[in-house]
Amino acid sequence: MDIDERLESKLGFDRIREMIADRCSTEYAAKKAASEIFCTDPKEIRKKLLLTDEMRLIVMFEDSFPVNGYVDCLYFLKPLAKPGANIDLLSLGKLRTMLETVRKTSAFFRNIKDGVYPNLKKMSSSILEFPEIQRHIDTILDKFGNIKDTASDNLYEIRKSIREKESSVSKTANAILRKARENGITDSDANISIRDGKILVPVNSANKRKLDGYVYDESASGKTTFIEPAEIVTLQNELNGLHFAETREINKILCEFSDFLRPYTDDLMDASRYIGELDFLMAKARLSLDFAAGMPIISENGEESLRKARHPLLEQSLKKEHKEIVPLSLSLTSKKHILLISGPNAGGKSVCLKTVGLLQYMFQWGMLIPTSEVSELNVFDRIMISIGDDQSIDNDLSTYSSFLSDMKEMLAAADENTLILIDEFGAGTEPAAGGAIAEAILSEMDKRRVYGIITTHYTNLKLYASADNTGVVNGAMQFDAKNISPLFRLEMGLPGNSFAFELARKMGLPEEIVRDAESRAGKEFVGIERNLKKIARNKRSLDEKLQRIRTTDKVLENITGKYQKELEDIKSLKKEILDQAKQEAEDIVGEANRKIESTIRIIKESQADKEKTKEARLDLQEFISAVKLKKEQDEKDRDDYLEKKLGQLKTRQEKENQRKSKRNKAGDADTAQTENARKIEIFRNAPLKIGEKVRIKENGLAGEIVRVSNKSVTVAIGNISTKTPLDKVERITSNEFKTAVKSAYTPPVQKIDEGMSERKLNFKTEIDVRGERVSDAINIISGYVDDAIMLDMHSIRIIHGKGTGALREEIQKYLRTVPGISSVSDETLQAGGSGVTVVVFE
Repeated sequence: MDIDERLESKLGFDRIREMIADRCSTEYAAKKAASEIFCTDPKEIRKKLLLTDEMRLIVMFEDSFPVNGYVDCLYFLKPLAKPGANIDLLSLGKLRTMLETVRKTSAFFRNIKDGVYPNLKKMSSSILEFPEIQRHIDTILDKFGNIKDTASDNLYEIRKSIREKESSVSKTANAILRKARENGITDSDANISIRDGKILVPVNSANKRKLDGYVYDESASGKTTFIEPAEIVTLQNELNGLHFAETREINKILCEFSDFLRPYTDDLMDASRYIGELDFLMAKARLSLDFAAGMPIISENGEESLRKARHPLLEQSLKKEHKEIVPLSLSLTSKKHILLISGPNAGGKSVCLKTVGLLQYMFQWGMLIPTSEVSELNVFDRIMISIGDDQSIDNDLSTYSSFLSDMKEMLAAADENTLILIDEFGAGTEPAAGGAIAEAILSEMDKRRVYGIITTHYTNLKLYASADNTGVVNGAMQFDAKNISPLFRLEMGLPGNSFAFELARKMGLPEEIVRDAESRAGKEFVGIERNLKKIARNKRSLDEKLQRIRTTDKVLENITGKYQKELEDIKSLKKEILDQAKQEAEDIVGEANRKIESTIRIIKESQADKEKTKEARLDLQEFISAVKLKKEQDEKDRDDYLEKKLGQLKTRQEKENQRKSKRNKAGDADTAQTENARKIEIFRNAPLKIGEKVRIKENGLAGEIVRVSNKSVTVAIGNISTKTPLDKVERITSNEFKTAVKSAYTPPVQKIDEGMSERKLNFKTEIDVRGERVSDAINIISGYVDDAIMLDMHSIRIIHGKGTGALREEIQKYLRTVPGISSVSDETLQAGGSGVTVVVFE
């Protein structure tokens, strides 16, 4: 498949290619960035994404991984495979740099534990290291890349002679100059001059014949002549001969090294390609970090779901203006596979279309994309586009003719494995005819089950998408009708309003003109537009009410669950107290029997001794009194405890009623703050366990506990483990851990949430981790469960899907190890069965 330059230019992917190429260090990687093509093989796409994602993690966390030393060597290794070809000095230095980088990267992956960066480790496993070649190079080159004197015995002798000869030339030149001064041939302050490598003595032009040598130059005034002494010429010729000998010896050394290297050229070229591939992956990873991109899921059921997607180029442009981008979320399925977006001009329709197209192209090219990692993308055989005006005088194409030409190509090739992107569908001709043709084309695309994003203003297309028996779904760009400004948010399921008359009024058109336009448009058109606005308002109002109802239901459910638990605790305590009292009564009776028997025995043995009998009776009386006193105290303690517990329940009920009637936010905040502070203190001070997330107080770095002893704890930060005293770390939630990893270091500050009640209202008792890897899902659930426990939730639902069951098994296995959880079970069959786990807290 060739590169579709028109498609890439329309989507903006040509700029993405340039950004990657600019981040490449090697020519190999830059060429790969320019020549890599759109891929249609899901396995190959997954491999590219995994490699890029692993490299992204390495760039983020691995300081020991080499980030420089990526140099091109292929251009001189290929010719070197042929006999007679020799390596030059510069290439030898590059080869040493490349081999050192290969050694470092191989050592990194060799020392990393299995399961960490598995794809890059597999890629590295077949690459050889070349210690003998490195050793040989080190005998030839010094640390600056120059040939060592000791590279050969002959070179050592030649350079020794060169140094001696240079010293002799210097001494001879100084002696000639000194003698010339004494003889008055040259000025007393004259010095040796060197031009073009020649040693020259400046003499007065009148005395130039008095110095034996060769005239080389004269001054501009002609008063000074520069003469190369004959004696120096002889010595210089001898020195030049030595330099020639040095060059011949260096060439001989490089020639011998080339012969030594030639058998390894194939393996060296593989190593060079490996370095180029790493350089290419690193360039993609760095750009992914700049885009805050992640790895989406490859859809297997025909669903195209983007969550919080951002156009990377637009986001960078907005950042320069200190503006925030509005994320895009949409979903297409095999049943509703075409999204028809309508709405006002400059409302973001085209941006939505281009965002989907660019992210899809990046995804199938092997790039991580700026969207949530739970997004799912199909793999299409082709992307076809009709954006902008391709009218051409040369080709005799008008705007509409260009559109029809695009439609012809689409109809010739589009099928269920095609993604079509059409902007301003049917525009450019008479509206009635243009709308009819557009509807006919849309119907055909629908029949073929083509996936697509289409923008339009035509009402007949909106009505077509509103029908239940089509594969087209409406989407509206939201608009602030009050302030007459776009919100750049997509709302699926509703057609959009053009707000043409409102925009005309905002732009200052005379009111009589606007009213005349409304009357000319007809009551039916104006009525449709008004109904669309009314539907949008009603839907937003219903959504807000529904959200409030859901929030209230959650609060009531939590309160009911809490009081139910309190009641169960009291019943349990009552039973426990009764059982304890029964046991104490049995113990008392047993002890009394033993005391009576002892008293009778003493009386019998004392044979009616009055003193002994009296003493035994007194002991028995004291025992009976003590038993009565203990019983009365125990009953009083139990009554006091039960009365206190019931009083607490009554007080809580009264406070809850006050909250409902008065909605005293300040009071709620104070109560929540106290309760939250208490729970945070319990959370922070509980004994640390292996697998928990902690933060090192000294530097703010976050990691996971891998070993705990009485005095210290070993924390894994990325792939680096560090041992630190227990009082130097503090426990954090998984959400805090993820935030600490992503954000720059800031000194750890204990922060107490002042809005626990508000967090309870906004807390969702259901979380969706479908598509997440096991480790990522556990991290997300860990933080979610922590929050649920801190907010005193009664139960939560975790949606993980059925699949192979591996994710469900690992999640439930983890949840059963978490303190504070009462039960972990599958949801009822009607509510999701084994695809959903229900967690009930103690």
